[in-house]
Amino acid sequence: MPYALITGACGGIGQALCDVFAENGYSVIGVDCRTDNSFKHYLIDFDITRLCKHGEDANPFLDQVNRITEGKLDVLVNNAAVQVVKPFIQLTVVDWESTMGTNLMAPFWLIRLFYPYLKAARGSVVNIASIHANLTKKNFAAYATSKGALVTMTKALALELAPEVRINAILPAATDTPLLKDGFSENPAGLADLERYHPLGCIAAPLEIGQAALFLAGRNAGFITGAEVAVDGGIGACLHDPA
Repeated sequence: MPYALITGACGGIGQALCDVFAENGYSVIGVDCRTDNSFKHYLIDFDITRLCKHGEDANPFLDQVNRITEGKLDVLVNNAAVQVVKPFIQLTVVDWESTMGTNLMAPFWLIRLFYPYLKAARGSVVNIASIHANLTKKNFAAYATSKGALVTMTKALALELAPEVRINAILPAATDTPLLKDGFSENPAGLADLERYHPLGCIAAPLEIGQAALFLAGRNAGFITGAEVAVDGGIGACLHDPA
């Protein structure tokens, strides 16, 4: 049975990713710094930003994974993310370091850590980036920067990891998660407007992100590497014009 390790596993997109891979024959290892008693798969309680600051923290984490997979890994999905939304003048050092650590640096070190396993399996990496990598708005400076860099890293590593390991990025637009809904809890009209603004008339379901990741990780995408795949309901093609 192939193994898939998925970070940010307890979030809305993370749980969908885990379910989709499990339903398609993968043994799933979720990683999150939160616990969730309803989580249906293996779950390792680990803050991936620890890999950025203290190299020795990689060994206990790797030991936990190895006890489950016996030193094998076929797919790594870097999904965990931090989104700080505030004017750039209000961003703190903690905001910046947390965002870059989770969204950019930890994915790099996870790829480094598991590269021997992925190479042996001729496996795949899927980075969950964001539409903000290319198209953003005010107050998203830290998040957009981290996701843009993640896409660039994906392209750069595609050259170095080939031909044994493929690596691609998914760029979702707004996705129907509890976090997004909480943000619109006092503004349901705003959420409806957001849905209508997408040409397909809705925002993404987490399942749709999971299905895109499953495709990119699988053999049917064997000639795809270094790609940025927009899962955005067409919003990336919209011209926002005042008239």
